[in-house]
Amino acid sequence: MKYLYVLLLMTFLVPFSFGQVLGPGFWLQERQRRDQLLGDSLVDQSFLLRPMVNSSQTKDRLQEEPDFGGHLLPAFVSLKALNKRSYGWGDYGLIPTPGIQVGVMPGGRAFFKDIVVLDIQPELVYASNAAYRGYEGFGETIDRGKFFLWNSSEFPERFGEGAYSYFGWGQSSLTLGTGAFEAGISTKNIWWGPGRWNSLIFSTNAPGFPHATLNTRRPAKTFLGNFEGQVIMGRLQNGGYPALQNEELNALYFREFPDDWRYLNGITLNYSPKWVKGLSVGFSRTFQVYRALMEDTFWDYFPIFEAFQKAGFFENGNTVDYDDNGRSQQVSFFGRYYFQKAKAEIYFEYGRRDHSYTWREFTLNPEHARAYLIGFNKVFPELVHGFDFQLSSEITHQQESINRIIRYSPLGGLSWHSHTRAGGFANMGQPLGVGLGPGSNVQTLELALVKDFDKIGLLFERLENHQDFYNKAFGQQSERKPWVDLSLGFLYDKKIENLIISSKLQLIHARNYQWQLDPASTPEFPKGENLTSVMAQVSLVYFWNKTKIQ
Repeated sequence: MKYLYVLLLMTFLVPFSFGQVLGPGFWLQERQRRDQLLGDSLVDQSFLLRPMVNSSQTKDRLQEEPDFGGHLLPAFVSLKALNKRSYGWGDYGLIPTPGIQVGVMPGGRAFFKDIVVLDIQPELVYASNAAYRGYEGFGETIDRGKFFLWNSSEFPERFGEGAYSYFGWGQSSLTLGTGAFEAGISTKNIWWGPGRWNSLIFSTNAPGFPHATLNTRRPAKTFLGNFEGQVIMGRLQNGGYPALQNEELNALYFREFPDDWRYLNGITLNYSPKWVKGLSVGFSRTFQVYRALMEDTFWDYFPIFEAFQKAGFFENGNTVDYDDNGRSQQVSFFGRYYFQKAKAEIYFEYGRRDHSYTWREFTLNPEHARAYLIGFNKVFPELVHGFDFQLSSEITHQQESINRIIRYSPLGGLSWHSHTRAGGFANMGQPLGVGLGPGSNVQTLELALVKDFDKIGLLFERLENHQDFYNKAFGQQSERKPWVDLSLGFLYDKKIENLIISSKLQLIHARNYQWQLDPASTPEFPKGENLTSVMAQVSLVYFWNKTKIQ
């Protein structure tokens, strides 16, 4: 109850919202994306590779800057409060556990022309990290199924005992650039793909990780159209937290992840053809492996250039030798198309976490080890008292397809972002891409009135929790139903001079929470146990130079 009072106080004192992702650049990207649909955009972006150049960083703007100088970066503060349970994703270093937490990102930039740019923007997170009712166990057979997934994907219920704190370099980088290209070192969060709320590969769900990068900083224009891309070499760190809060179950079934860091190699390439305005397509590929399992050959450092088909690695009819290298691969293909006349866009992303044997096998069995994302966005100009009406929706699906029954038996195999040797595709205990949980799906709908940086709206979410585990544990029985969260969020953004104040109040109703039965349930008349919780988020972004948010 004590957190409920804080939630209500935040609601009455700061009635503003900022949507699902609370990053210092997210509001600008959403505004630019909407401006593109309305024909008001100052930059030609695919929105498939982020972070990206700001609308203020045009050629004329750069010519007005001194050759050498610096300025403060926007200061960002976020506050989140959640009661009773874990919920939430995509909010940078904040963690999805109940209690009160705060994140702070101050910073500054130094530059020499547009050639050398140094951003220092550290990140500090503090969370009360309260205990809550989590997974309670259902017996050896089911519990083993639970830990089969939790031992191959780092997604802890709670981030240690007691208060949680994290301090890192945040959104910092040092880059050397010329024209549309730059190279450097960075800890900034990157986002690959067209999604607004989720991405199958990289998003803002986990803290940023140190990486070397070679990338485009704005679209590279050619006679064929625009190209964007990035190649990274990074270092991922385990969080070191047990899977559950239940120490007895952890002692029986949890296998600690190796005390080692993981090497990450990734590539993304996007293309916007000159002859089809509004169309952008691309692909991404990543490999990760524990450093102790690496050798020092070219293919160990750049596995992204390996063949896509397993047939190229077969020896004596199997891939045992290749699989023993411990690498985990993910690949995704995506596209976005915006119709400026209709003020609308559609987009998709399709991913695989396992090689196909041949291209024929991929064509005949495209649903194996896949995840996908689809979405759309439509703007109705000046619909209500000068406000535009924005209708947005997105579906993210990670649950294994039905072919798991034939391929792996009815119990199925692994989930998206998981691997038996390389562990979860995560950093500091949080998945780098989809933060919903292993095998979880979500459907999102947003209705909002928008004008410049202001927003008033509603957010509807339906989250199907850990569907892969549910199928392993409970199969076709009819007593325990899937755990589904239904939530309603109230959205309101407001810009006041140089300050953007944002918040979200979200009511979350869990049906069949943790697959538990109501005390009044009987086999003849089963009834799941429900749980209603509240989450509030407040963020403040202050721009020291007013011209940067005109």
